[in-house]
Amino acid sequence: MSATSRHDPVFAAVDLGATSGRVITGRVGADEVVLTEAHRFANTPVRLPDGLRWDVLALYQGVLDGLRAAARTGPVASVGIDTWAVDYGLLDSDGTLLGVPFHYRDGRNAPAAEQVLAHVGAQELYAIGGLQHLPFNTVFQLAAHRATAQWEAARTILLMPDLLVYWLTGTVGAEVTNASTTGLFDARSGTWSDALIRRLRLDRSLFPPLREPGEPAGTLLPHVAELTGLPHGTPVTTVASHDTASAIAAVPAAEPGFAYVSCGTWSLAGLELDAPVLTEASRAANFTNERGIDGTVRYLRNIMGMWLLEECRRTWGRDGAATSLPDLLADAARARPFAAVVDPDDPVFLAPGDMPARIDTALTRTGQDLPEGRGGYVRCVLESLALAHRRTLRDAARLADRDLTRIHLVGGGSRNELLCQWTADATGLPVTAGPAEATALGNVLLQARAHGLVGGRADMRRLVAGTQELRHYAPQGNIAAWDSAAERLPVRVGAR
Repeated sequence: MSATSRHDPVFAAVDLGATSGRVITGRVGADEVVLTEAHRFANTPVRLPDGLRWDVLALYQGVLDGLRAAARTGPVASVGIDTWAVDYGLLDSDGTLLGVPFHYRDGRNAPAAEQVLAHVGAQELYAIGGLQHLPFNTVFQLAAHRATAQWEAARTILLMPDLLVYWLTGTVGAEVTNASTTGLFDARSGTWSDALIRRLRLDRSLFPPLREPGEPAGTLLPHVAELTGLPHGTPVTTVASHDTASAIAAVPAAEPGFAYVSCGTWSLAGLELDAPVLTEASRAANFTNERGIDGTVRYLRNIMGMWLLEECRRTWGRDGAATSLPDLLADAARARPFAAVVDPDDPVFLAPGDMPARIDTALTRTGQDLPEGRGGYVRCVLESLALAHRRTLRDAARLADRDLTRIHLVGGGSRNELLCQWTADATGLPVTAGPAEATALGNVLLQARAHGLVGGRADMRRLVAGTQELRHYAPQGNIAAWDSAAERLPVRVGAR
């Protein structure tokens, strides 16, 4: 018999990704968590004459529509919002949005990054913020924005989830897990870096007060309550608003020394630490120190992830070929092992396009044979991702001086049995796969914790482990073959 019932409160999790958004409702009982998708909508960027932008008004309408759908499922106890990181909106002195927020893939960022690094060196930026170098980090985007007329009128900077919370509640704040991705956050103190903000000649008043996951963010404005059908006074709860932080909060780990891979379009592989790693070796290896819940640090590196496979499928689909994922995975399982491997983080794979042709180019450059058939390409991608997971987690363990005991692979990639098994084989570590809906689970559980229905981080994780479908993969002992395949790849800077 389920421990949840229709009388249990509903928590509405707004979860926005780079290509779609959704509102998920969650009921939390003593030994059960039930998630239901209330509404899904597209997130389609718009290219304007001055650059690539997010259609934030369409996203906000999707949020309102989703909350209206959630209201029909039962009494909503609170709302929580998570999105991607780094992007933001500017408000003027009236609280009005100035322009349409830029997309992190816009081309303005690379030259701005060079300007910032000429003023404040990469070593100093890392010593304070502990972020991996990505040209779209907020600190670089702000440098590009300073050349616009909008900047002169700006009085507040709100990251994307904080902007949506502001429109729902009228309150201004900056949630820490997302603030930690800006490059203007002190990784040691867990506060805005006033010293760095001054060095970059930014106005400190632009940056709102910080909020921790679990803190109240306000209540729905009267017109929002009317539009959504939710009761006046419905609270909005601060969750881990960076989607990866919410996903890691729902990792069903009970043992010390666990590693995680949050696998979707990107694979984010790393460790949960009590303190940042800000060494020069860590900077050279391009690891990031981002905030997690309860003051933890998400020590990780971005890997290109399932993007390579999805781009292959899109290319084959345009050519009229069948692209059923189960069929492709079955073909991959039959393909020759270790026929070809690539570095998923080769910049040639970053942009959309003909991914099989790009894989061919990379393999030719490294003197390898080209894959045989579509199954060969899929096997190449998945074995290469498993090797990237291995390399990243071994680097993280070395740099953080940790012994790893298990890998928790969460997100959509946890449904891919080949990737999970090959990650276990490549690393020599057991892999626990699931939950697939880790981000929404983390969002819901943080709201439930704030309402006294769930205990601390360990209790949340025990609840996930006891209620969600998990699969376990043991290494199959062919580590020497993985070692040999890894030798074909170039050594990354900072890695050993």
